Amino acid sequence: MTAHPSYPHATERPVPSVLIVGGGIGALFLAILLDKAGIPYEIFERDPEVRTIGSIMALNSNILPTFEQLGIYEEFKSISLPCKSLKIMNGEMEKILDVPTLDERLTGYDYRLLSRPKLYEFLQAKVPADKIHFNKKFVSSEETTDGVTVHFADGTSHHGSILVGADGAYSAVRRELLKTLKDLDILPPADDIELNIGYSCLVGTTDSVDPEKYPFVKNQHTDQLQVIGDGTPYSWTCFNVRDNRLCYVIISQYTTVAKTENGKFSGRRWGPEHCEEMMEQVKDFQAPCGGTLGDLFNLTPREKISRVYLHDKLFESWTHGRTVLLGDSAHKLLPSAGKGAVCAMQDAVILTNCLYELESLDTDSIKRALQDYQQQRYPHVKTLYESSQTNALFVHGQTVFEKSLRYIVFNWVPDSVMKRDWSKDPSYRPQIAFLPQAAKRGTGKILPQKPSKRYEEEKRRIEERACIRRL
Repeated sequence: MTAHPSYPHATERPVPSVLIVGGGIGALFLAILLDKAGIPYEIFERDPEVRTIGSIMALNSNILPTFEQLGIYEEFKSISLPCKSLKIMNGEMEKILDVPTLDERLTGYDYRLLSRPKLYEFLQAKVPADKIHFNKKFVSSEETTDGVTVHFADGTSHHGSILVGADGAYSAVRRELLKTLKDLDILPPADDIELNIGYSCLVGTTDSVDPEKYPFVKNQHTDQLQVIGDGTPYSWTCFNVRDNRLCYVIISQYTTVAKTENGKFSGRRWGPEHCEEMMEQVKDFQAPCGGTLGDLFNLTPREKISRVYLHDKLFESWTHGRTVLLGDSAHKLLPSAGKGAVCAMQDAVILTNCLYELESLDTDSIKRALQDYQQQRYPHVKTLYESSQTNALFVHGQTVFEKSLRYIVFNWVPDSVMKRDWSKDPSYRPQIAFLPQAAKRGTGKILPQKPSKRYEEEKRRIEERACIRRL
């Protein structure tokens, strides 16, 4: 992987070792960043193999500057497509809303889309295979003065300096962390409440389709084509991605908590065997990319279709001792704003920056670093969390209130007002603090970030030595 050269480490510092539980998008990106920082790590994934399922992923100016720093931006562009607009229709395919995405002149970057399997493959290729251990179900961890030991269901244990729980919305690491806080009587009351369940979601990515039957895939860009059903709790969206494939997302809203009670037994992703009922209910719905949803199902291998509950919750407790949470383990967002993966990657950037600053591996130093990570990230995640809830009401809500609200916003609020609100989002784009910063793109405002004292000090020392040699 080619990247901007960083300044060599001019000072000797203790190097932590990081144990990452979970092997998703956030975990892989964290691994790539830790490698850049010279911090050893191991990834432990509970599944026996990579599960290449899922649908659309969207990355934008909130994370793409980091891709530039790593030297992988151009490669990423080659496997993704720019999204040019959001088009919302009713069940009769009549237009409700058609707005362009934010102008690249403002943000400096396209809003780029690709399938989740493709993004996972892209990131996994940059992590050495011997760093990822499968069939490693987390059981427990225990801290000592010199680190943390993690125990797995297969009887093995691993020791490191820091434990990162990147194991998703139903995180076993988080469950243990919250139990510890509760036993110590310091658990915030809000963290002792169940995840909110509002929607059920069916997702998939087709095999390559016939461009003559689906001319939508011929485009060198993609549009978000969304349908809000009439007289049905369903909404569904289609996207074209590279390799003549189509991604689809079908969402059903739960209007009462009682309707979700039967689903609490699982909490994890449902496999293909749990998809049939929902597929049967929606198969005759017209797809905005052509044909019916049933046609898209027939173009998708059954093992590539999955169903999940859409939860949302922002936890107040992200860290305790040598344990820290990342991504959905700390904050599960509704996908309406398309920010889940970006948010996890931003977590990885800030966490790596904080670990890079460590001057000691004693417990107090590590605690301060992990707390600094949460303090830097929490306000930004809270903003995204709230916007994802609001967006969900607009694009998926089916109650009378939500339909009325959607009508008012889509028909009475000027596009200029909506774009003004959207333009605030690209201003937060954290970068790797110990690498040369990517050049500013776009005309929009960019929020400052906390600089690396270590990087600046080492750069100054190297430059001083270079001056002395020239004398």
